[in-house]
Amino acid sequence: MNNRQTFNPIHYLSQFLLVLSFLTLIHLDANADGTKSFVMKDLAGKEHRLSDYQGKWVILNFWATWCPSCLDEMPDFISLYEQRKAKDLVVLGIAVDYKNEREVRHFVDDMLVSYPIILGTPKIFAQFGSPSVLPTTLIYNPQGRLVKIKRGQLSKQAVELIMLSPPNESLDALAPQ
Repeated sequence: MNNRQTFNPIHYLSQFLLVLSFLTLIHLDANADGTKSFVMKDLAGKEHRLSDYQGKWVILNFWATWCPSCLDEMPDFISLYEQRKAKDLVVLGIAVDYKNEREVRHFVDDMLVSYPIILGTPKIFAQFGSPSVLPTTLIYNPQGRLVKIKRGQLSKQAVELIMLSPPNESLDALAPQ
């Protein structure tokens, strides 16, 4: 009996791609440290730091102009921001996978987005990682702790449910996936 295995490049390639896809999925989690601060500049030139928003919930939403789910959730984020910006919440949108700044500005104007928009750049991705799914939303509590990473569309109701939950309760059990 011959115990020698034949070289199968398809097998090795599929194994490599499987490992690569797994590493891509965990990349955002690894960089989105719950205690880490961030510094970002929006399209208007204003700098945003997590420490600027102590006492407020911070919603970081990674999105793209070509993403249908991103388009669907934007009205909910606009509504949340407009209703709560003076009280207890800030929304920061991070545009990814765009052609140029002009394209993002045009899209934001068409959608009547009122919350700050940041261009996803290598400097931004160095702080958070690159999202493997769009949209991806990071939610920080008023103490500045990352409490939720949601891949896929998020509704206003789901965000409000997270905001109402007790601080030590498992948020993954509360928020709809």
